[in-house]
Amino acid sequence: MKEIDIEGEATLKAISRANRFNYWMYQQIEPYIKGDVLEIGSGIGNISAFIRTDGAVTLSDVSARYRDLLLEHYPDRQVIELDLVHPDFNSTYEHLLASFDVVFALNVVEHVEDDHRALLNMSALLKKGGVMVVLVPACQALYNRFDESLGHYRRYTLQTLQSAMTAQLQVVQSHYFNAMGIAPWFIFGRLLGQTVIGETNMVLYNAITPLAKWIDAVLLRKIGLSAIVACRKSVQCDV
Repeated sequence: MKEIDIEGEATLKAISRANRFNYWMYQQIEPYIKGDVLEIGSGIGNISAFIRTDGAVTLSDVSARYRDLLLEHYPDRQVIELDLVHPDFNSTYEHLLASFDVVFALNVVEHVEDDHRALLNMSALLKKGGVMVVLVPACQALYNRFDESLGHYRRYTLQTLQSAMTAQLQVVQSHYFNAMGIAPWFIFGRLLGQTVIGETNMVLYNAITPLAKWIDAVLLRKIGLSAIVACRKSVQCDV
């Protein structure tokens, strides 16, 4: 992760202008939200605002700047530092192990070189029977200047994302998301070589989010700009 994430923060701010789109993304994980919930890589809180649960909500980020912004915007929620690939993860975050009913990470894992380790550590934060939901960029062929500037190591298929999961996790749902976003991502990031998603583009995309939702329904979520996998932690695992 970049210590000074200029492109990433600019992109997050642009996406913050797209409330319809952000809520649509949250709806992909909403059915699993219950009990004590941990959001990994909360950024500036574009998704955090929508989280509603009967338990506690914990926000997290590896960036101190983002944590400060989260504390400013969500003073009633716990905000913690969390590094998914900390070399001493289990000892450093011992107080968090097996603590959450739901752990989710939206557009986070692609920023981590050792994604298998990151997913394994995410699983360790879950209670037995808890649910982990991960959303990542889809289709390596779409990798472009946007991905490079945002620090993405890779894009995924549903199969490659599932293969990075620990055996302690059982897939309960997997699908693609936002098929209509494929064209603008390719045009602006590959053909035009842009490195930052513009606010104007996100405002326009926000306006046509109902159409994007309809397209996903028609295509049965078989293709998309993102891939989503929800898994349940085995009740028979050791930790």
